[in-house]
Order: sequence, then structure tokens, then C-alpha cells
Amino acid sequence: MNGRDWIEASRLRTLPLAAACVMVGAAVAFSSAQDSPLASVRFWPVFAGIILTVFGLQVLSNWANDLGDHENGADGPDRTDRAVASGRISPKSMKRAVILLAVLVLFGGMGTVAMALQGTELFLSAIILILLGILGIVAAYRYTAGKNPYGYAGLGDAAVFIFFGWVGVAGTAFLLSHTWSWTWLLPGTFTGALSVAVLNLNNMRDFKSDEAAGKRTLVVRLGWDKSKRYHVFCFALAWSAWWLFSLAVEPGQWRGALWIFALSLLHLGHLVRVFQTSDPQALDPELKRVALSTALIALFLLLAQTQDLAV
Repeated sequence: MNGRDWIEASRLRTLPLAAACVMVGAAVAFSSAQDSPLASVRFWPVFAGIILTVFGLQVLSNWANDLGDHENGADGPDRTDRAVASGRISPKSMKRAVILLAVLVLFGGMGTVAMALQGTELFLSAIILILLGILGIVAAYRYTAGKNPYGYAGLGDAAVFIFFGWVGVAGTAFLLSHTWSWTWLLPGTFTGALSVAVLNLNNMRDFKSDEAAGKRTLVVRLGWDKSKRYHVFCFALAWSAWWLFSLAVEPGQWRGALWIFALSLLHLGHLVRVFQTSDPQALDPELKRVALSTALIALFLLLAQTQDLAV
């Protein structure tokens, strides 16, 4: 066991996608935050705190996934890319690391909430956000770890949609602006559905091994062909929600629309390739492309609002 094993187990390539909901939340909150002297001064420090907390939560999820899939038999010694299953990190060491990181994420999240809302009268809101954070930590662990993990019952998609969609975007926007709008659930649907699409790709890639191990992901439940149609639905839902928000609900969010539209065309090519493939392993490059393109789009949305990129 060495530092490189822990870095590989952390799956740092998943962090850009995890940050997408925070960047979109910051984008939709920016104009409202400028109306509050307190929120505007704290905007970027709070943004950094949220990003670090989300990164910690994502790594926690990755470590717990590595541990849980080993303990539940989904990963065997042949999975050399998995630290626990391959024997490079012991289950005991991983459990300790998961507990330590969970504590750090909890206190980091509480500190970010305190920094964001200090000096306001939003105490109840702070409590709700902290409780959501605790729920997020539990969800990250229970996805594949512990007894009866919900990821093995096909419920992972719902959890990803909620936490990397609605909670991630709306929670970020609230912390940064000290205001609330139900319309933020639309951009939350955007990042949530795209995050689910990435999870769906991951599960399509692992379709055969998950089915053999008794891991009843939504892909295993739906089957190969229906999973492809479900994949299209995720993208249709995501982009419909975003354009509804930016062109009808919050027209001020149209800035950068031409570039965003151009970037969205990358997803059309992706869908064509998914429908053409019959080999689950051939989807691995597509998984990376969708994750990075989603993060890139989220970054551009943030820059379009905060740096006034008006094209």
C-alpha cells in the first residue's frame, strides 16, 4: 500500500463532474448575490468551500464504492483497477479512511455553511443544509457499502439525480446568494440528469459483470436496449430543463448561449455512438467524454455569468 494506490482509489477523474452542480449553482446565483453586500463579499470564498466539500464527498463515495463492491462480491481479484479487491489496500485500512474522510467532510461542510450564513437570520436554513450534508455522506457510503446497499437495488440513479442535481445546484445557489427560488430545480435537473447519464454509462459498461455478481443496477433491470433509450431520455431531460430555464424562466441566463449550444452538440455525437455499440467495454471512452464535457459546459455557464461572456 502506498500513496499512489490511494490516489488511484480516489478516482480523481470523477471530480470535474462532481463540481458541475456547484459551478451551475454559482452561475444561477451570481446576479442575486450581487444584490446582497454580505453575499457578494463572501461569494468566491464560499464557492471554494463548497467545491472542496463536494470533492471530499465524491472521494468518500469512490472509496466506499471500492470497499463495498469488494465486500459484496461484485469485484474479485481480477479487478486490478480496484484497490481493495486487488489487495493493494486492506478492507480495514479503507474503512478507517472512509470514516476519517466522512468526519472531515462533515466538519468542512459545516464550516462552509457557517461562513456563508454568518451574520444572517437563516439559522433554520443552516440546520437543514447540514442535515442534507449528513444525508449526503450516508448516501455516499450506502451506495454499495454496508448491508443491502441501495445501488444494488437500482436506486443509485435517483440518489445521483437528487444530490448532484437539485441539492447540489439549489443548495449552492442558496448559500451563495442567501435567497431561494424554486426555479433553481430546473438547472438542478440539468446537472442531475447528466450525472445520471454518466452513471448509466458506467453501469452499461459493467453490465455483464454486475449481472453475474447479482448487482441489480437499473441497467441490469432494464436490459441493454432499454438502457440505451433511458440514456437518451437523460440527455433530453437535461437539455430541455436548461433551455426552459435560460430562455423562458430566467432569460438573463442566456449569456453564452451560442457557445453552450455548440458544446451541447458534442452530446448528439455521443448518443449516436452509444446506439451503434454492442460491446459494453467500448463505452468506457464515452463515459470520460460525457463527464468532461458536462464539467466544461458547467464551467462555461459559470464564466458566462461571472465574467460577462455575452456571446
